[in-house]
Amino acid sequence: VITDMFAPTDDPEIKHIQLAESIDLLLVAPATANALAKFANGIADDFLSTLYISTTSPVLVAPAMNVEMWAHPATRENVRRLRERGVEFVDPEEGYLACRTVGAGRLAEPERIVNRALELVGPSESIDEPRADLTGERVLVTAGPTQEAIDPVRFLSNRSSGKMGYAMAEAALARGATVTLITGPVSIDPPEGARTISVRTAAEMFKAVKDNLEDATMVVMTAAVADYRPASTLQQKIKKNGKLLVLELEQTEDILSAAARERGSRVVIGFAAETENVIENARKKLNEKGAHLIVANDVSASDAGFEVDTNRISLVSSEGVVDLPLMSKKKAAGQILDAAMRIKQSRAS
Repeated sequence: VITDMFAPTDDPEIKHIQLAESIDLLLVAPATANALAKFANGIADDFLSTLYISTTSPVLVAPAMNVEMWAHPATRENVRRLRERGVEFVDPEEGYLACRTVGAGRLAEPERIVNRALELVGPSESIDEPRADLTGERVLVTAGPTQEAIDPVRFLSNRSSGKMGYAMAEAALARGATVTLITGPVSIDPPEGARTISVRTAAEMFKAVKDNLEDATMVVMTAAVADYRPASTLQQKIKKNGKLLVLELEQTEDILSAAARERGSRVVIGFAAETENVIENARKKLNEKGAHLIVANDVSASDAGFEVDTNRISLVSSEGVVDLPLMSKKKAAGQILDAAMRIKQSRAS
C-alpha cells in the first residue's frame, strides 16, 4: 500500500518505477473523471498518475462517476484518447448513483472487472483451474429479449436482461470456443472476443440464427423471444380515445424448433423460463422442440429470474432432471457447458 509519492523509506529504489517494472497489469477501479483526465493528458502529479505514465504493462480502468460527468464531452474525449492508446475499459453500469441520481456511471460489478483483468493477464492467472475443453467448438448463443413493434412508439417485449446469455458467451470464450452472440436489445456490454450480432425482433433473430447455424457446432438458445407480435404494425402512433383497444397478435417464428430440425451433429440447448409447473413444462418443451437439453428455471423467483445476477436452474434431458442450487449466472453457464460436453461425448461414443 503506497500512500505518499516520496515517503521516507530504507528502499533506495524509486517506488513508482520499481512498481511499474514489476506489475503484469495496472487496474484502476474506480477510475474517476479526474484520473481519466490525468491519464489522457499525461499529467503526473501523484503516485497513481506517475505510475500510469511509467508502466508498459496493460492498463485496465473501471470508471465510476456522476452520469453527467461520464457523459461530458471532455470525459468522452479522454476515454477516446485512452482507448486509442490501448487502455482497456470496463464501462460503468446504469443504476442508482451516490449522488442520488440514476443513470450510467455506477462502477461495474466486481465480477466483471475481475474477469476482464484475468483475460488480460492470461489464463495462467485464473482463480479457477483453466480449461480449454471447448477449443475448436463454434458456439452460437442467443440472448436478451426481442421487441415487436405496435406502432412507431410502442412495442411488446419482456423483462429479459440478457445476463444469462452473456454469461454463456463469456464462459464459452474462457474455455476456448469461438463464439457468435446474437443479442436482442440489452443495456450490458457484449463480452470481449465474441462476434456480436444485434437484432431487435423475433424475425431478425430467426434470420440471424439461420444465417449462422451451419457453422456452429453448439447452439445455446438463452434468448427470451416473444411468442407473439402484432399482426400488423401501425405507421402512426395510436391515440388514446377512451375506447377499448384490441390488438390482433400472430405467432412469431419458433427459432429453437427450427435449429433443432437442422441440428445434424451439433448440440442444441434451449431454455424454459417458467412461472409454474417448471419441470413438467420443460419436459414438454424438450419433446416438442427436439433439443438435446432444456435449461429450466422459475422466473417468478426474486433471486433466479430476470434482471438478477444469480440463477437456480434444472437441466432437463432424456436422461432425467438435474436440479442445481442457487449460484451466479457465470457458474450456471459453466454447468450448462459441462452438460453440453457430456452430451457431445455421449453422442460420439
